[in-house]
Amino acid sequence: MSLTFTNLLELEERARAKIPRATYDYIAGGAEDEVSLRRNREAYDRWALRPRVLVDVSRRDTSTTVLGTEVSMPVLVAPTAFHGLVHPEGEVATARGTAAAGTLMVASTIATRTLEEIAAAVDAPRWFQLYVYKDRKLTEDLVQRAIRANYSALCLTVDTPLLGRREKDERNKFTLPPGLGIANVRPAGLERMPEEHRGSAFAKYAMELLDASLTWRDVDWLKSISSIPVIVKGIMTGEDAKLAVDHGVDGIIVSNHGGRQLDSTMGTLEALPEVVEAVRGRAEVLLDGAVRRGTDVLKALALGARAVLVGRPILWALALGGSDGVRAVLDHLRFEVDHAMALAGRPSVSAIDRSVVQPLGRPM
Repeated sequence: MSLTFTNLLELEERARAKIPRATYDYIAGGAEDEVSLRRNREAYDRWALRPRVLVDVSRRDTSTTVLGTEVSMPVLVAPTAFHGLVHPEGEVATARGTAAAGTLMVASTIATRTLEEIAAAVDAPRWFQLYVYKDRKLTEDLVQRAIRANYSALCLTVDTPLLGRREKDERNKFTLPPGLGIANVRPAGLERMPEEHRGSAFAKYAMELLDASLTWRDVDWLKSISSIPVIVKGIMTGEDAKLAVDHGVDGIIVSNHGGRQLDSTMGTLEALPEVVEAVRGRAEVLLDGAVRRGTDVLKALALGARAVLVGRPILWALALGGSDGVRAVLDHLRFEVDHAMALAGRPSVSAIDRSVVQPLGRPM
């Protein structure tokens, strides 16, 4: 089924009309008052673009690399949970659509299809996002399974000692419907949500099973058991960015978990320059959070991001059009990035630098 639209902002309301209310709230919602959720989007309005003219942009190239992997554009698919809530093929359909668009998917631990099923769906580059369970043997097994399935990097989420208070999920008593579970931990018998709960079953699951004691020593441990690069996702400060590179990580994702963890943080684009300055080129820096336009991508790259990751629009597209919908969203973003590059006078990704942007209200 073809998915037609003018821009990504249209997709959310269309998906809202199609999927159950609790599922929509789970995907769209943020923590507490959703201040961080709003700030992620608002941050893009605080930067203006500085277009250059009379530049030959008759030929343009949106391609780049992330950790040495070639991608068609500096836009990746962020790790998000429970794709099976919106499409029967779940993450397998997402993987197919991502590969068709020539970019990279980050598969979540909290997926409704196994990492092996996702890997078998299509021959394409992919990373594996890792939550650390209290059961370290289970966690180590996930790492080794990802390596055997040819995932090319591990993406450790570090901002989730507890799940943020997602009040919509509490009111909805969010849980997975019968027939869906966390497929990657089925062998350990941990695929189901708790049956008795007063609020979000997923929040209770995370509190009971995920490890809130993680420290930088555990980053060292992960690197010691992994033969592939390690990325940390959830960095929002220069202090933590410096610690991350001091501990030898290969990449950092500036992220506040889509506004779903600690509320009242900065928007991720606001945090990006501080992180880039602290890293000083020792690791690749990526960003997620409310990327909806090609101009958003341009701003993030100008402020030092190697690439951005997109989450919610992928799920809306998956709900509306399956793997073809996922591809349509990514192809559209590539079109918008290409268009913005042309109008800004930047014919290639490598030509995008800090001079492309200016904070509103302040001179360069």
